[in-house]
Amino acid sequence: MPSQRGRLLVASPSLLDPNFARTVVLVAEHSDEGAMGVVLNRPLEVPAVDAAPALAGVVSEGPVYAGGPVQPQGVIVLADFADLAAAAFTVSGSLGFVGADADLDTLGAAVRRARIFAGHAGWGSGQLDAELEDEGWITVDLRPGDPFTDDPHGLWSVVLARQGGSYALLARMPADPSLN
Repeated sequence: MPSQRGRLLVASPSLLDPNFARTVVLVAEHSDEGAMGVVLNRPLEVPAVDAAPALAGVVSEGPVYAGGPVQPQGVIVLADFADLAAAAFTVSGSLGFVGADADLDTLGAAVRRARIFAGHAGWGSGQLDAELEDEGWITVDLRPGDPFTDDPHGLWSVVLARQGGSYALLARMPADPSLN
């Protein structure tokens, strides 16, 4: 299966894991050894500047996001870099991750916008490929604004709707179809 690095995984209704219901995951890495990404649409009640005051000059206003169930105490900073040399790891285009050893005094000038994630999503060798084959995820091209949307709760529907056809219909499906 081709790498999904730099693409979005949109949870299909058949994906029953509550950790990923109606999520949109940015895939940061996908290889034979496994995959890693961050959930883009699960904001927490914790303001980012309160959680990581040292990053106040880098992180946009807003909350910390639940990046996934793996190492939820870990902090990951996803950024849109004006200077890619400052990125520890790039995902797609100017999008990448801030390194743990980044010089926070100079980082603000290298970053256009950033978000903090608590934890990440991870898959072992072949696990994501199997979930894709079982149609647990819908793969979608990333758009530049997706990781920094002002409406994270609506991201799942927005990403699906722009695919058109049956995906647009799925995007309007209520979270609990029995309420329809």
